[in-house]
Formats: sequence, structure tokens, C-alpha cells
Amino acid sequence: MSNRSGKSNCNSFEIPRSQETMDSLKQTTEILLCLSPVEVDSLKEGINFFRNKSTGKDYILYKNKKHLKACKNLCKHQGGLFIKDIEDLDGRSVKCTKHNWKLDVSTMKYINPPGSFCQDELESGVDGCCVTLFLTDYINLSLCKEHEVVEMDENNGLVLIELNPPNPWDSDPRSPEDLAFGEVQITYLTHACMDLKLGDKRMVFDPWLIGPAFARGWWLLHEPPSDWLERLCKADLIYISHMHSDHLSYPTLKKLSARRPDIPIYVGDTERPVFWNLDQSGVQLTNINVMPFGVWQQVDKNLRFMILMDGVHPEMDTCIIVEYKGHKILNTVDCTRPNGGRLPEKVALMMSDFAGGASGFPMTFSGGKFTEEWKAQFIKTERKKLLNYKAQLVKDLQPRIYCPFAGYFVESHPSDKYIKETNIKNDPIQLNNLIKKNSDVVTWTPRPGATLDLGRMLKDPTDSKGIIEPPEGTKIYKDSWDFEPYLNTLNAAIGDEIFLHSSWIKEYFTWAGFKNYNLVVRMIETDEDFNPFPGGYNYLVDFLDLSFPKERPSREHPYEEIHSRVDVIRHVVKNGLLWDDLYIGFQTRLQRDPDIYHHLFWNHFQIKLPLTPPNWKSFLAHCS
Repeated sequence: MSNRSGKSNCNSFEIPRSQETMDSLKQTTEILLCLSPVEVDSLKEGINFFRNKSTGKDYILYKNKKHLKACKNLCKHQGGLFIKDIEDLDGRSVKCTKHNWKLDVSTMKYINPPGSFCQDELESGVDGCCVTLFLTDYINLSLCKEHEVVEMDENNGLVLIELNPPNPWDSDPRSPEDLAFGEVQITYLTHACMDLKLGDKRMVFDPWLIGPAFARGWWLLHEPPSDWLERLCKADLIYISHMHSDHLSYPTLKKLSARRPDIPIYVGDTERPVFWNLDQSGVQLTNINVMPFGVWQQVDKNLRFMILMDGVHPEMDTCIIVEYKGHKILNTVDCTRPNGGRLPEKVALMMSDFAGGASGFPMTFSGGKFTEEWKAQFIKTERKKLLNYKAQLVKDLQPRIYCPFAGYFVESHPSDKYIKETNIKNDPIQLNNLIKKNSDVVTWTPRPGATLDLGRMLKDPTDSKGIIEPPEGTKIYKDSWDFEPYLNTLNAAIGDEIFLHSSWIKEYFTWAGFKNYNLVVRMIETDEDFNPFPGGYNYLVDFLDLSFPKERPSREHPYEEIHSRVDVIRHVVKNGLLWDDLYIGFQTRLQRDPDIYHHLFWNHFQIKLPLTPPNWKSFLAHCS
């Protein structure tokens, strides 16, 4: 198995697999069709037929204002070729040349014969990534980091890809066995952290139990059980879904590593390694295992798990299926389109995010349309869409039990009062009530320390011992947070020697490596209230040629103004961290002209910065 962390990679599983075996089994993506920017621009409303000239294979693309859907031009009945359906007045269906079967491409469902098949939908991508942010399904778009149509530059085309195999969990299927009461227990700790007892093994998901996430923007809503550290230390394995600090919490792992540095931790083989910043963090972990996607990992004869990629953010997001004695637990975590939208149906337990609000948009924006009224209406609308989307997903997948989690955070620092009041989040009880209204799925709204007994719940969902709530009087919600040590760490960066030399600006953005893009950004360091910081830097960066002009260039250019709290921006710059600490952590205030989301710019600074920080030691040596 690959290990990009540079740490120990020993496998504690009882049934190890060779690297060659796993490479042959792992899920891969195959590029089927590439469209040039001209071809993308020429897509007409309705049905478009395309042929890959190099392979001779045919594809269908359906476009309207909200959707871009794609599939192979291949009938699932007997492999016939689809052509335009002259009887279709709405321009949404095609007809097979073999037996006149008809497919509604707007829904990917066969309408003749009705109720027969659904066509396998292909994933699409922009700029060679397995992610579609342009003309994508609006539900998926609205769940991305920013809820707007992406600006396409002259280099952007569109790529169609296929996951292979599409349903990897179907390999080596196992029938569910009876579970004894108490054999499988799931205990909620806080946010996205679950403690799973699976026979005689214990597995923990995404332990964030202390400290903030995203610099100083997110804090825990729930009070974790007092024995959380003991629970982590007893775990046989820990799964960390992705590198965001509400899932990969270095303050939490520092506490854990002091007692169990060799605890086995498992992550997906993402393009940007989950533990890319481990050495910088100072946390001593020696058993980090990077696993291929879509391959069962056997823990013991009864327990196995499989990590899957996200179809929208495959470079960083993952989800997981855990199976014990044939019973599947599906945890989609934060994935926008887990496994490209293909997921197992009728699992024993499904858990997913639900809350929304995990973005700086639109709360941190001002100017133009971004009035308080517009923001409030937008947030209300988007949260409702997310709620309906999650309810529909649960209805479609029909898990036996559903649990909303990974959304229990709060902007609790006093300086973020505006964000806390504006960034309204979905209520898990409201979501569960909506699910109950539309389906027979049993729901669980977790509280810290509550335990679900899977064997009892599967046998009788009304069993009073199926879910054991925390003892009466248990503190559920946090009412105080230890801000000081974490803010002190950030504040320490303000007076760092680096920032005595204005040439740090050129050094940093040269290291960042983003250029040849027509965008001018003004960066302004601010105090807590986003007023200019006394003696702080205020400068322009022209990313077309990576220059630092005194005034905006005379050519036509898009412009962004980014006001950043000085402690966080300098901490990020000094340590070479990703800008998610600024953007998702609500540590900026932004304006732009025109009002366009520059995906390539933000994607670079949020995901694609170099894996090692700037060489400030060398920089200071040259400055002296």
C-alpha cells in the first residue's frame, strides 16, 4: 500500500494484501471523452451526440440551464445505438435502433418500456479534474464551496470519466448474519467523530475533540464525553476522511499520540495527501496507512472496510463503507457526490453531513448584490435545498437507519458574532422528520455519549434499549471554549521576523506558484474587526505575470479585494498552510468586480499549494 506521509506503513490487519494485489483491485477512473472549450461552448440546449474519434465510441450529452448529464450511447437492453426520437416533442428522449427502446436523457430513465432500467450516468470534469462545476446538476453545484457558476477560462474544456468498477463493494459479497445484542455499538462523540464497537474491534471516525478548526473560525458545538481520550486510545484503527481540520484535528491527535503514537490510522490515497502537513504539525504518529480506493481491507474474519473517493473533490475528499458480518455501515462524511453518486442501497446504517454553512460564502462577501437581505434569503434557500437533497438521497438509498452528523460546529469566538448569527444551519431533527415523512427509514439524532445497538435496532427499531441516551444531567452543548492557547499560537506569527521585510510578499506568492491567470488581487491585513491593521501590509498581486504593482494595471482585468485578519494570514503564510483556514474559517472579508468566482485561483490556494512550506530560513539569510 502506498504511503505519502513518509511514516511507518505497517498493516495491523490479520489478512494483509500485497501491493500488487491491491493495485489490481483498486478503483480507477478512465477518461472516455474530452471536449475542447469550443465544443463546450457549442453545446446546444437538449440532446447532443458525440463520438470519440480515437476509440469510435459514442456518447450523449443533455444540457439545460440547470443540468449537464452524460452517458454512453449504448442501450442497456442489447447494446443498440440511440438516435434522435422524432416522436419526442420536448427534446429529452432518444430511441434505440435495435428494438425501439426509449431513454429520457434528462432523467437517465428508460420510458419504453417504463420502469425497466436506469442508464449509467458518467461523471464530468472541468480542466481535467473529476469535478463538474460548470453546467452541473444544480443540487450538486449548490453543495460546492461556493454556490455560483464558475468562470471558464480559455483553457477549460470538459472531460467525461468512468469509475471502474462503479460498485466496488459488490466484489466478494457477503450475506448478513445475525448480530447479538451489544455486538455492534455506535457511540457518537462529537461532530463527525463516531466510536464503533465491531465485535472485539474498535474503530473511530474523524476525531476532532478539542481545539478549533479552520484556524479559529469553528469550535465544537457539543461537549464530548469526558472519556473521549480513553476511547481513542482503545481504538484498533482510526479512519480520517480528509485533511480539513474538523476531521483531521492536530490538537486532538497530539493528545492521542502522546499515549499511542503507533495507533493505526487509515486514509484514502488522495492526490493531496491527508497528512501532508504532519511534519510541520509536530505530532508524532508512526502508523499512517494510505489505502487505495474501492478495495476491501480485511481487519478480521468478520470486519472489513472500503474507502471511496468523492466525485466532486476526488483530490481531497473520501468516504467509507464498514462491513461487519455482512452488515454495511455507510459514512459519506462531507462528500458532495460520494463515489460519483453510486452508493450501496439498503445498508444497515447510513450517516452523512446535513447542516450546511461550511463555507465563507456568502457571509464574508460585500458589495453589489451582497446585501444582508440577499444573504439571508440565499442562505435560507440553500439550506432548504440541502435538506431536501439529503432527504431524497436517504429515500433513494433506503438505509435501515440514518444518522445526520458532521455538522455540529459553532462560530463561538466573540469576534465572529456576525457569522454565528448569519450562518444559519440545518436542524438535524427537521431533516429526520422530513425523512420520516417521505420514507420508512428509522432516524437517529445523536447526542454526545449516546450509543446505538445495531443488533437491537435491526431486529426491532422500537426496542427501548436500541439507543441508550447519555445519563440525565449530562452536558450536551458547550458553553465555554479554551480560546487562549490557540489564539496565542496565531498571534505569535504577527511579529515574526519574516514580516519585517516587504519582500516576503514576492517570496510567498512565487512559492505558491499560481500565475498566467488574468486576475488582480488586493490583499489587506486587518484587525479583529476587519479594519486596516496599523502598520500592516496592503498590496496588489497581478497573477497574469505574478507582479506586484503599486496601482491596478490599465488593461481590462477582474479584481478581488481580500481583507484578512493579520494573525491568521501571517500564520498561514509563515507555515505554508492552505487558504481554507482563511476562507472556510471566516477570517476574510471579500469584494470582487465583476462578481465571478475564480475557480482556478481559489482551488489552487485551497488545495494545490506546495506540500512543503516556503524556505523562510533561506529568505532571511538573503535579507540580512
